[in-house]
Amino acid sequence: MNPPDLRPDRAPPPRHEAEARAVQARAGQPRVGLVSLGCPKALVDSERILTRLRAEGYAISPDYAGAEAVIVNTCGFLDSAKAESLEAIGEALAQNGRVIVTGCLGADEEYIRGTHPSVLAVTGPHQYEAVLDAVHAALPPAPDPFVDLLPASGVHLTPRHYSYLKISEGCNHKCRFCIIPDMRGALVSRPVHAVLREAEKLVAAGVRELLVISQDTSAYGLDRRHDAHPWQGREVRSHINDLARELGTLGAWVRLHYVYPYPHVRDLLPLMAEGAVLPYLDIPFQHAHPAVLKRMARPAASARTLDEIARWRAICPDLTLRSTFIVGFPGETEAEFQYLLDWLDEARLDRVGAFKYENVAGARANALPDHVPEAVKEERWQRFMEKAQAISAAKLAARVGSRIEVIVDAVDAEAATCRTKGDAPEIDGRLYIDEDFAGLAPGDIVTVEVEEADDYDLWGRRV
Repeated sequence: MNPPDLRPDRAPPPRHEAEARAVQARAGQPRVGLVSLGCPKALVDSERILTRLRAEGYAISPDYAGAEAVIVNTCGFLDSAKAESLEAIGEALAQNGRVIVTGCLGADEEYIRGTHPSVLAVTGPHQYEAVLDAVHAALPPAPDPFVDLLPASGVHLTPRHYSYLKISEGCNHKCRFCIIPDMRGALVSRPVHAVLREAEKLVAAGVRELLVISQDTSAYGLDRRHDAHPWQGREVRSHINDLARELGTLGAWVRLHYVYPYPHVRDLLPLMAEGAVLPYLDIPFQHAHPAVLKRMARPAASARTLDEIARWRAICPDLTLRSTFIVGFPGETEAEFQYLLDWLDEARLDRVGAFKYENVAGARANALPDHVPEAVKEERWQRFMEKAQAISAAKLAARVGSRIEVIVDAVDAEAATCRTKGDAPEIDGRLYIDEDFAGLAPGDIVTVEVEEADDYDLWGRRV
């Protein structure tokens, strides 16, 4: 889920007069609202839709009452996400009545109309033109070229100091629990010069941190056979290593998400050790036992992964590793689960999350035998999270007394809320400066000395 202030039904009032003017429509200007659900990749889709709408003269309403139509960008990855999406569509219909549905769940129009037959239109993920066509049909544009101006970086739903940078769509893997390739298709990478041009514009607009996202970041450019393009007087390949190196010259923090542990990922570690790219890898390991990984149809081997992690840390000792895991996958035995816990003890990952397995309509894992009872999944999830929490607490305690750079996310009367280079927004921990924080603003990068730690967060003072 995205933060509450990205939902028009929960949007806070404008913080100042300039912001109030920004959301105020001129006379006769059509007004559209948007609800964005799901992952950061869906958030980027929402930003692109809003950018196109603003360029065509639409005003963006922060609430249902002020909108003449509402777009709901849905998630359809898990059954729980589908339920949330249907609930959001129903809420928009009740509050506004004119609703256009897009996003991953939109790939199954029959499913949506079975619950909400009155929606105006249904489109699938990253179908920007179809969304615009639906908006045009429901609410014709009324552009005014003298006032409908956009910054070069477009419309963004994240705070001004960080932005997601989507480098590809789709995925070539066939994991049995996942239906992303069915919803978003096979891997389609953006040309490297297009990604770099967008990144340059973002940094020029004040973005201090670029969060690189895709479904499989380390496979970037594979579909393009890593073709080369001219950039700043030299040839740059559509390859994650080349892209990361070039992004590292822009002067912003660069954070890599959703990286599969392919051998060439090792070449990214020197960039991290040099400070060109943040020493942070978000790798979806999902499990550790070879038999479970085989049943999942995952492209990984746990023993080699431990060796690879050791190599990464030898190159870049400050490396932060985050990952997600699935507990209770069909057929998972107690011995296989214990193997995962033992593996976690060896891997000592810094940031860890876990999901209890659930069936997803259309996923091949549904047909696997020996599904794990819900009570067992819950018990294993609790044990897993206790293990991960203890590792996190020990690692953070070891940072007390060290000096590190942090980026400020928010400042209120009590403290400045910051993140270290090892913390991504919304999903990882925080560092709080609760003394001598006057004058700090979101986007500031400052050095602190860590004074205190708990299981997931840090406290520090400016130095």
